[in-house]
Amino acid sequence: MNLMIGVDLGGTYTKFGLVAEKGELIAENFIETDSSVPYDVFFARLYDEIERLKNRFAASSKMKGIGIGAPSGNYLSGKIENASNLNWPDYIPVAKMMTKLSGLPVAVTNDANAAALGEMKYGIAKGVNNFISLTLGTGLGSGIVINGKLVNGQNGHAGELGHMIAVTNGRACGCGRNGCLETYASAPGLLKTLLDLIDSTETDSVLRDLDHSSITAKDITREAAEGDQLSLDAFDKTGQILGEKLADAVAFLNPALIVLSGGLANSGSLILDPTKKHFEKNLLNIFKGTVSLRLSEMSKKNAAILGAAAMMWEQDLSATNAQYA
Repeated sequence: MNLMIGVDLGGTYTKFGLVAEKGELIAENFIETDSSVPYDVFFARLYDEIERLKNRFAASSKMKGIGIGAPSGNYLSGKIENASNLNWPDYIPVAKMMTKLSGLPVAVTNDANAAALGEMKYGIAKGVNNFISLTLGTGLGSGIVINGKLVNGQNGHAGELGHMIAVTNGRACGCGRNGCLETYASAPGLLKTLLDLIDSTETDSVLRDLDHSSITAKDITREAAEGDQLSLDAFDKTGQILGEKLADAVAFLNPALIVLSGGLANSGSLILDPTKKHFEKNLLNIFKGTVSLRLSEMSKKNAAILGAAAMMWEQDLSATNAQYA
């Protein structure tokens, strides 16, 4: 059996797995992302753990390549560039280093692009040539596929929909600007919206009685599902801002599908319904009825590992191997 290695490098944990071409995750494991050690030490340890996993569960299989999804991963350079949550230098030559360790083709992309590739090969975007994939979590990541190809842009950083200005002079964003979409349409954004509503309204809510510093997005989701009006209002405001900006995105990308995934999307209809309402309300007439807004069906799978592996299955491996040699 031929297998790809998919790696999901996060700020806290790095998950990795052995993936067959049809999307079967043969085996997976994880290690802590220890960016307190030199990056070459960490990646050597990661490769050792990958080898151990392969020898235990797929000793007779052939490894064809390694795909890595990482914060600020750049497909064009094969590097992690200026990742704010990793205590390493600004430019880390991950693809070149892992190719040297493994002798395999290696490619790197950002985690949101990996999710988009996973949707295209294994998820609800299979067979869809033009779509947008959004990951709603601690931030808002996005991947854009046009004519069946992931859009990387001039320098490898295309698709930062989370940093479109959603509210003029709005909330401070980690990027240094104000009012970015991810400060509203994310788990922290939902929480901030609820706290703003607590301060600016008198709507009853069981969350008013809690220590505000202890409230989480999961609490808001739970109470909204129970009919708590203030929590529902927080979801509606979040969906309004997200839906309006997605309508703008349709105006210049003309996709057939928009897929929502990530922790906030796991709230299901609580986020989908208000987003869809405001999305359809703000679409240009020429786009009405031409684009579907749906929740990912990969939420219960390890979509990031599958997406990183899908990147390798979908490309010319020999060209990838040469790119970072």
